[in-house]
Amino acid sequence: MLLGAQLRRLREGRGVSREAAGWHIRASESKISRMELGRVGFKERDVTDLLTLYGVTDSRERTALLGLAREANTPGWWHRYGDILPSWFQSYLGLEAAAKMIRSYEVQFVPGLLQTPDYARAVVLLGHSHAPADEVERRVELRMERQELLRRPQAPNLWAVIDEAVLRRPIGGVEVMRGQLDGLIEATKLPNVRLQIVPFDAGGHAAAGGAFTILRFADQELPDIIYIEQLTSAIYLDKREDIDHYAAAMERLCVEAELPARTQDILHRVKRDLDG
Repeated sequence: MLLGAQLRRLREGRGVSREAAGWHIRASESKISRMELGRVGFKERDVTDLLTLYGVTDSRERTALLGLAREANTPGWWHRYGDILPSWFQSYLGLEAAAKMIRSYEVQFVPGLLQTPDYARAVVLLGHSHAPADEVERRVELRMERQELLRRPQAPNLWAVIDEAVLRRPIGGVEVMRGQLDGLIEATKLPNVRLQIVPFDAGGHAAAGGAFTILRFADQELPDIIYIEQLTSAIYLDKREDIDHYAAAMERLCVEAELPARTQDILHRVKRDLDG
């Protein structure tokens, strides 16, 4: 996506049409469009030819952009889980790894980036009850490896809003849920994690349609991406009107939710309720 945005900016700066760019690399206008949206792989030869067409002669700039092309074609760490990952979720993992801000709203489960191993295992079993034990463990391992991005240098900011029902639903049983609440308490101590809870007494709220995630990237040329996961697929939205609608819903949720400063107190209270 980043390389595509750079190529689009260079093309437009030179006044070259997508049709002309496509002809130059022996491709169609639609392929140029897909390249600029980051929805197709890059051949280094095509990128080299486009940079020449766009008048990019500085060797450092050309090297940097060709480096992006090689990076874009390099499989992510999740590639080794390809046998258990649908392609539509592999796309999300790439976007998640590149994001500088992840904002999510959850109504049923703790966000995957904040799940403990036992809780994650219980969630996996809900959707894959007949899977072999080793497959279940690989799915849990994948989820734990995803969480490493919150502790890496220049980690993204995670701002999660969850419905109180998520905390009250004992996924995996009381002991698993108690451990998950402890995990959330610890997560709120991370400087790049903000967690808010929408209490039951908030009534109806802005996101009546269900869970969603907003991904924002460091490069201002890249649009936000709205991710909505379904049972066997996912929807990715990047149109301005869709982004504005979901961003407004998220802002209203943050207002309706308890303040982040209250989150630890709420988690401790729910944990006491579990203990009876």
